Amino acid sequence: MKLLCLDIPQPGASLEKYQPHLLDEVRHAWLLYKSTVVRDIYFRQDRPGVAIIAECESVEAAREALAEFPLAKAGLIDWDIIPLGPFLNWEMLFAPSRQ
Repeated sequence: MKLLCLDIPQPGASLEKYQPHLLDEVRHAWLLYKSTVVRDIYFRQDRPGVAIIAECESVEAAREALAEFPLAKAGLIDWDIIPLGPFLNWEMLFAPSRQ
């Protein structure tokens, strides 16, 4: 299952509070990338944070993997996990028009 995972800063979180965890955060992201849970990871452009495209058996499996990030363990972030599916409406582009 493909999932869009957006970090959610928790109340009181700040870049200063993130700082002691960032090296371990990157290491954990690398481990998840090597294990194929993380397929893509991007810096958000609207605010500090990340957007991850993950591949897991379920939303719950993704939640468990993401909960192991050091910032999540420290209570500084949580995750919004959105399951994704194929866009099946392409066929509408090729259907005969009805006038």
